[in-house]
Amino acid sequence: MKQKKPLILTLAFAGMLVAGSAALAEEGHDHGHAHHRGTQHDDHGHDGMFLKKKEIDGYTVSFHVMEARKGMEHGGSHNLMIKIEQNGKALTDVKINSKVIHPDGKAETKPLMKMGDWYMNGYDLGHEGKHQLMILFKTKDGKKHKGGVYYP
Repeated sequence: MKQKKPLILTLAFAGMLVAGSAALAEEGHDHGHAHHRGTQHDDHGHDGMFLKKKEIDGYTVSFHVMEARKGMEHGGSHNLMIKIEQNGKALTDVKINSKVIHPDGKAETKPLMKMGDWYMNGYDLGHEGKHQLMILFKTKDGKKHKGGVYYP
């Protein structure tokens, strides 16, 4: 019985991902811009989209934050989405947790749910100031990897 709500949320979020996939697909391709490799790449689109890519232990990790649409909140005002890639291929078999340290110093920790090539959960990130977004993920070889970025 508890399965219905997560399934509905999953399907609703999947629809939202499809709607935004063109922007994500465009950002996800290298297009020969190899000078971004090994660095942190920022993108603050005109629609308020936040996307930062960061190299963590040889993995390319995309930190994506979107304001949650009404009825699409997954535990907060914003959806934190993470994609982990190795050699240009998304890893979909990792265990991953997230932590946000808010501007007031309070911290929250949440596991991320798998949504296609992305992992996500919601946080309240609408208040002023910088939020530290951190992840800890475990790859199938048993190794743990951690890193983070600041939002906005």
